[in-house]
Amino acid sequence: MNWLLGGALLIMALWCGVLLAFARSLRARWREPVFRHPILVFESDDWGAGPLAQTEALRRIAGVLQAFRDSTGRHPVMTLGMVFEVPDTERMAHEGLEIYHARSLEEDCFSELRRVIQTGMASGVFAPQLHGQCHYWPQALLSAAKDDARVRAWLTGPGLPQTESLPSPLQSRWVDASHLPSRPLDAVQIEAAVKEEALNYHKLFGRPPQVAVATTFVWNDAVERAWKNAGVEAVIAPGRRATCRDVAGLPACVDRAMLTGDHSHAGQCYLVRDVYFEPALGHAPRRLADGLRQRTRQGRACLVETHRFNFLQAADASLATLQAGIAMCLAERPDLRFVTPLELAQAIRSGDAAVLETRFAVRLRAWLARLTEIPRFRRVARLTGLALPLSLLERAMSPRSSVTRSYAQQGDSAQ
Repeated sequence: MNWLLGGALLIMALWCGVLLAFARSLRARWREPVFRHPILVFESDDWGAGPLAQTEALRRIAGVLQAFRDSTGRHPVMTLGMVFEVPDTERMAHEGLEIYHARSLEEDCFSELRRVIQTGMASGVFAPQLHGQCHYWPQALLSAAKDDARVRAWLTGPGLPQTESLPSPLQSRWVDASHLPSRPLDAVQIEAAVKEEALNYHKLFGRPPQVAVATTFVWNDAVERAWKNAGVEAVIAPGRRATCRDVAGLPACVDRAMLTGDHSHAGQCYLVRDVYFEPALGHAPRRLADGLRQRTRQGRACLVETHRFNFLQAADASLATLQAGIAMCLAERPDLRFVTPLELAQAIRSGDAAVLETRFAVRLRAWLARLTEIPRFRRVARLTGLALPLSLLERAMSPRSSVTRSYAQQGDSAQ
């Protein structure tokens, strides 16, 4: 009998050791907000200055979004990561590549595009976000053009260029990727650049930018400080921050990881988007519904990343996939809510009990669903046998279990 007790104590000690080893990650996921309802937001980047075909693309997207409503009567929301200029290729071809010249979103040729965006905002289906004055660092482009014929051709080609055609490293705005590995930009340059793009944002939308998303998700503390000074309250992130491009041109130099609700050193609220939905790359409606199911199980908002190129390169198919995906999500989760990222950030800051879950049993269930994403934890838990009690606990916390129903009823009556 003593050996049974000793074995049980040894196992308990082992499990405690595992929990202590991963305490920081476990605690972070407990502190992470849990949302009361399934939440779906479409995060779309690269809109603004560029091909005029965007006008019709956005008009059609707005039509698709306006056809749906959640249980509160709101339409699905698509954020528009805005850029405010592209190269003036005609002028640069004429004058050479010594000086950068740009075409601004304020020009008359973009008037109808601006009108469609404003109309979509008024109807509640578009929410602009700051993406950048441009989708590159201009001096890095000029430097790269000296050695790269593709960049020279892009800078001097006909019409309004698409930044999607640039080499990926050069699409990062907040590093100099003209040579790899990239070099950091001076903080004074960053501050000046953010001031310019925030001013242009204000001119177009009548208010400072409140949500920002870095091009290619490469940015640093200097950028966040400048964003804060410009009025940005929330930063969209993929769960980690890359601060450079490595020798292969890939985002690297990761200096921090984050969860939704964490705060930057400058004080902004991070919102994590990590469900990727690119219909032009073959992503089906089921991918969207599966992403929503998983995030809802984890008590998280489903922030879906999608890009302009889907609706320019394969417009009909992408729109049909978007429409089918929204319909599938609403069919599977009638309690689905459509909100904006800014509303999420403000709810987190204020501790809004109408948005955030406070019942212990529900929070515990969401926390248990988040554990398998912790690097190495799942494998260690399986090897030590800790996975079994955690699995049993999660099953007991299931909405179908009598234990959970009892907890939920107690929580409801307490409220």
